[in-house]
Amino acid sequence: MRRHRTGAAVLAVAALALAGCGADSSASTSAAPDLKVTGAYMPAPSMDTMAAGFFTVTNSGGADTLTSVTSDLSGDVTLHATKGGAMEEKKSFAVPADGTLDFASGGNHVMFENLTHQPKQGEKVAVELHFAKSGTVKVSMPVKSATYNPKTGH
Repeated sequence: MRRHRTGAAVLAVAALALAGCGADSSASTSAAPDLKVTGAYMPAPSMDTMAAGFFTVTNSGGADTLTSVTSDLSGDVTLHATKGGAMEEKKSFAVPADGTLDFASGGNHVMFENLTHQPKQGEKVAVELHFAKSGTVKVSMPVKSATYNPKTGH
């Protein structure tokens, strides 16, 4: 009888320990996202109907998803990925936990179509990034020269 109780106690302690491990790992994956948007810019568009936008989302918390982008500049703003030179529209982009999501020339980008006006260098475009968990993040996207390179600042 004593052996049975000792075995049951050992099993109970093991179960609690495993439950505690499970709780710790799920707590870290369910942490709230902590997003910061930097480096936003729009190259001055050469056409009066389309423009592109770029930025970086840095996340120091749990995972999130960029689900859409809106702007008064366009009623038709879409998310795109570029892989192997081919542009593909995406419904959303994952923002990894403790990671970054880059929108850069030649890669992921936001496409503004049917512009309300052609923004000129020096203007700022108001943009709202919509995230599944973090909600809406407002960004002021400065219009830079058409040949702007964020690495050189020119």
